[in-house]
Formats: sequence, C-alpha cells, structure tokens
Amino acid sequence: MNGLLVIDKPSEWTSHDVVGRSRRILSTRKIGHAGTLDPMATGVLVLGVGRATRLLGFISGSDKSYSATIRLGQSTITDDAEGEIIEHAPPEVISNVKFSSVLAGIALLTGDIDQVPSSVSAIKVDGQRAYAKVRAGAEVHLKPRRVHIREFTAGEHRFGDGFLDVDVEVVCSSGTYIRALARDLGNELGIGGHLTALRRSQVGPWKLTDAISLETLGLLESPQTALMPIEEAAARVFPTWTVSDDDAVFVRNGRRIDWSYVDSSDPVIAIFDKAGTFLALAEQHGPTAKYLAVFV
Repeated sequence: MNGLLVIDKPSEWTSHDVVGRSRRILSTRKIGHAGTLDPMATGVLVLGVGRATRLLGFISGSDKSYSATIRLGQSTITDDAEGEIIEHAPPEVISNVKFSSVLAGIALLTGDIDQVPSSVSAIKVDGQRAYAKVRAGAEVHLKPRRVHIREFTAGEHRFGDGFLDVDVEVVCSSGTYIRALARDLGNELGIGGHLTALRRSQVGPWKLTDAISLETLGLLESPQTALMPIEEAAARVFPTWTVSDDDAVFVRNGRRIDWSYVDSSDPVIAIFDKAGTFLALAEQHGPTAKYLAVFV
C-alpha cells in the first residue's frame, strides 16, 4: 500500500493522533505526515503511506496557505487561544485602534522576515522540545529564523469587549508560525495579540478540495481507495522526466545516467519509465543524474 492521503484534520487532534487513527483504518504502520498542525488548527494534513513516506521530506518544504483569526489586545503564553492570557490592553486603547494601523503592521510582516518561533513550539533546545521546557517552568529564548510571507491580507474585523478580531489569509514558506505572526502584529501595534482560529487551506499543490475527513475515511468499505497513487503524487509536486528502457534499468539499480533533462527551473526532477512507473527523485550533478531517493 503506497500513496498519499490528504486529511482534513479536526480541531483538538494532534497530527500524531491523525497518523495513529489512519494506521488503524488502513491497517498499516508505515504512515507519516508532512508538516505538523497544532491541535487547535484544522485543515490540510498530508500523510504518506508505504513508500510514499519518502516523499514527505520534499513536500514538507512546500509553501502553505492559511485562514486565521487574530485577536488583538490580548497576549497569551502560547501565542494562541490554548494558553493563559498574560496581558490585556486597556479597552480605551483598543477602541481607538484604526484598521489602517493594522494594515500597516501587516505590511511590515510581509516578505522576508526574521521570525522568533513561539516558545511553546516543538523546536528542540538542549535536546528537549521547547514546549516541554516551558511547561516545566524554564525560560526559553529561541533564535529568529528567516521565513518568507508571500501574502498576508486582512479581511473582516470586529471589535469585542476589550479586543479586536481580524480575519486574515496567509501564504508563507515552510517553517512559518502563524501564531508568531499574530503575536508580532500585536506587538507592532503595542497592544499584544494571539491566534484564536487557524485553518490550513493548502500544502504545496494539495488543497482542502483534495482532503477527506477521518470520519469519512473510516466509513469507506475500501479506505485504501482514498490514497493518491505515488506516481500521481510525484507528478503533482515535481517536473517529470521519462527515460528510455535502458536508462530505467540503470535508475532501478541506482546507477547514474546521463543528464538530458532540459528546461527546468526546479532542481528536483521525478524520473518515470515509459510504462509510467515512478522510479526516483533526482538532481543534476555535473553531466549525470544524482538520485535523492529511489522508489523501486
């Protein structure tokens, strides 16, 4: 059983929970995911099954799209609604916030930025997850990392009792923390902020329209039919190169072939044989093809 499975993750489930449930439904242990979603978040979670788990490292680096709600005027210890509120802005300050100021703050957080991940992230510090150290009472200081925010736009906004909720859409590089964007937008405005809702709408080429719920998956008579074949998955992510029968034999055995693929701006190419079998991922190495992973 090999292929990709796109799940619409429910709220309050960890990504590990989703993997565990999918293993039981599909009766296989070899399942992984391409990019963690926080328990609060919902939306696109790409799973690899069987040999397709070897694609996940390449997929996880794809750009991602989100719909979110940022609550300005309140800061939490986790930068999202699951954490304790640690700061409130005065109500009179919130009522005077102009939407044009929010838009200006968003503009400053668009493009290439250095983002400090949330202290309760899964990043390891001295061999421990940052969130574990925080929960144990330790103070954690994470280093900023460069991320790219391709799009960051605001939609509807609503004033509440001592806060301002703003609905946003974000398209960003892998490694971006949307709750850190919420925190930083609030800090930019001087009133604090955190995330109250998050839905991932796209990972690479996979959208919500490609996703299936765990409930629906569990009701299928043959749940394996929900898998996207590994050949189709590879062709959706990478440019494809169909090689001759002789070269296909070399690829299957891990022997390098001459690099004759042309017209590609993507450094990683999916190699197929004439029968449509996905053979390997490769990059150009001088005059030959260097295999990043062989799938047959």
